[in-house]
Amino acid sequence: MFTYIDPTVRQRLEQQGKLFQIDRDGVRVPQDHVPQSGAGIALLGPIPLPLKLGDREFEVDWYACVRRTELGKIEEIADELRAQHGQASFATLASSMAVNSVLVIGNPADWENPLVRVHSSCMTGDVFGSQRCECGPQLRMALERIQDDEQGGMVIYMSGHEGRGIGLWAKAATYLLQDGGENTYQANRSLGLPDDSRDFGDAGSLLKFFVQDRPIRLLTNNPKKVNDLRKMGIEKITRIKHVTGVTPSNRGYLTAKQDWGHELTPEDLDAD
Repeated sequence: MFTYIDPTVRQRLEQQGKLFQIDRDGVRVPQDHVPQSGAGIALLGPIPLPLKLGDREFEVDWYACVRRTELGKIEEIADELRAQHGQASFATLASSMAVNSVLVIGNPADWENPLVRVHSSCMTGDVFGSQRCECGPQLRMALERIQDDEQGGMVIYMSGHEGRGIGLWAKAATYLLQDGGENTYQANRSLGLPDDSRDFGDAGSLLKFFVQDRPIRLLTNNPKKVNDLRKMGIEKITRIKHVTGVTPSNRGYLTAKQDWGHELTPEDLDAD
């Protein structure tokens, strides 16, 4: 794996324990082990990553995570580029691989019941600061709550979940449909797309690795996310309400979420 990284660098990272592999059950396996059906996740980390969001600073260990099946495809592209001496084209590797992230606060070995946020990527909210959703404030608040909690915990940032799994281009189209009067779920259906197509399989594997069989407190308003993780064997989940970032610009969006099943009260939607 990672044949497009210089072999000596790869070997050094492996010897340091900074490049390793887990199977779908979250069990660490040898680098040369090929999990059944190619399943499994490669991790790079821990990487010290001091963060500053607003006036808050966070001491975080970052793990970059990629499915083994995606690495296999990337290795083939890398070999082709090498054969063509296409060094400038190596940028295509970045656009062909979804890299999830784990942000760890505290020492997982000491966790008994950590706070966990499984956060779907949202470029418009997390990066641009859009107020059409509450994603950016939810991410920041999750880090604050985890850092302030005596247990610590982790954020699993799912890179392939833009627009509940439809991608940024389709999400842009749904925004235009929403401006025409449809809600966020109706807009998906108008495009022939599911209400929610996110896959939490990788999150389940990462939770099994970092938390093992200990209980977690999951920061979410979405019972479906809890149910999906429980189906993957993460059974000891206590759901913790996670409401923030409510504005006039996203109140209709949150009302649609409430109608779809998110556990939000009228008082939650009146908050600022």
